[in-house]
Amino acid sequence: MNTLLPVYTTAEIRAIESQALAAPNPPCLMEKAGLAAAEIVQSRWLNAGGNRVLVLAGPGNNGGDALVAARHLLAWKRQVTVVFTGEAERLPADAKQAFDRWQLAGGRTEQAIPAHGQWDCVIDGLFGIGLDETRPLGEKYRQLIGQANQLHLPILALDIPSGLASDSGHVHEAAIQATLTTTFIALKPGLLTHDGCDHCGEIVICDLGLEVAAMLPARNGLLNEAEIAMRLPRPRPANSHKGTYGRVGILGGAAGMVGAALLAGRAALGLGAGRVYLGLLADLASPAIDPVQPELMLRAPRDLLKQDSLDCLVIGPGLGTQITACSYLEQALQTRLPLVLDADALNLIANYTELGAALQTRQAPAILTPHPAEAGRLLNLSTIAVQRHRFDAARNLAKLFNCLVILKGAGSICARPDGHCYFNPTGNPGLSTAGTGDVLSGLLGALLAQGLSPENALLVAVYLHGAAADALLHTLHGPVGMTASEIIPVARNLLNRWIYQASAPARYSRLGRERQNETAPFPSSP
Repeated sequence: MNTLLPVYTTAEIRAIESQALAAPNPPCLMEKAGLAAAEIVQSRWLNAGGNRVLVLAGPGNNGGDALVAARHLLAWKRQVTVVFTGEAERLPADAKQAFDRWQLAGGRTEQAIPAHGQWDCVIDGLFGIGLDETRPLGEKYRQLIGQANQLHLPILALDIPSGLASDSGHVHEAAIQATLTTTFIALKPGLLTHDGCDHCGEIVICDLGLEVAAMLPARNGLLNEAEIAMRLPRPRPANSHKGTYGRVGILGGAAGMVGAALLAGRAALGLGAGRVYLGLLADLASPAIDPVQPELMLRAPRDLLKQDSLDCLVIGPGLGTQITACSYLEQALQTRLPLVLDADALNLIANYTELGAALQTRQAPAILTPHPAEAGRLLNLSTIAVQRHRFDAARNLAKLFNCLVILKGAGSICARPDGHCYFNPTGNPGLSTAGTGDVLSGLLGALLAQGLSPENALLVAVYLHGAAADALLHTLHGPVGMTASEIIPVARNLLNRWIYQASAPARYSRLGRERQNETAPFPSSP
């Protein structure tokens, strides 16, 4: 994962901190964090004429970071109001030192946000990554978070917006709506998925001068352009033919759901599969043809499963859950083909233990593409439970079925059976419409058929799928009314550009780069 920005859990961040503090000359991480935060506020919101800063300092080390930032801003002649919610005598040692130095510098503290106060920006240092989700926030903190959000001012969150769970991205009762989050040492899962996508704003990484990757190799990373570029299909040779680029089988399309299979087939063609065969469960009038995409070859499902020349099989789009569908899925699991299992294929596996067992013991690779409700059925959990623990859910699914998994949703997570995960930064709410999952399955099938490894096919397809939606977002001036079929030609154009342009492909992810120690701005949504 050398090309990826590393992503660490709370426990891993604590281990890195402990290792740094155990060094012969340990760095003062709190002083570095507070100075970095003060410099961001100064450069972003105060140099243009603002002068007044409201600082919310909590009862732990996150509050200490905020107090250091407040001290520096005061030294720079800024008007600083500090609301301190803890008890000085009970602060951790470093935070107590920060509190004492704030007072020695002439700073005062308030117990609540002063009524009728006026400020130009806010620093949120209430909780950070130490939030205990098992305990209620309490009325005082719910009210304080609500008041801060209602000021409608730029808010800088320190490490992670207060109220947002660091490992899951779940909002605990209430959370700061940050304009910008400066996260210390490295990225955390909660910044990149679920509610984190709506609460973090732009993300700036401040590594505090630590060689993080050398201290603890990362098991998780954030996908980026450089990583995807290394996994793309190679440029096509002139001496090639349709057989060179693989044969995709797509099984689904029961009565009333034929469109799902057609979308998957069209996406597979659009992304370069040489031949695409559709095995539709619905009875179609003769001649059986897709008038929009006549290149698709329609087959009876039983004939498709007998076709030895396929390179991969996508099963699930519009499959239905009837006994016939169950029989076809059982036969598919017995093949040696790489499989993409989507939609009703996942529901059938969740409902029939025999199918789940067949998947677990299968030797050929498979990729599961659940949305949160489907993941819940596979794990025997509620959708709410999956969403509250998306990172764990993705890893558990991959381990349970010994498959690659893409847990779809805001901040999609790609998981490997060994526990390594990739967070995808592309995509937007325009994908929240019928058929986009079918398109993703078709993209996956096309890349598998062209010879990409299952992992490469998964990561390229997921990143490309979101990037196409991001490109459409700009074309449509917003996500409203984006349709699944619109994504296919945009994805095709992007893939061609990425493969054939000599220069780096245009960036549709939310990630940029800006130096401050080692920083990278990362807007939460396009």
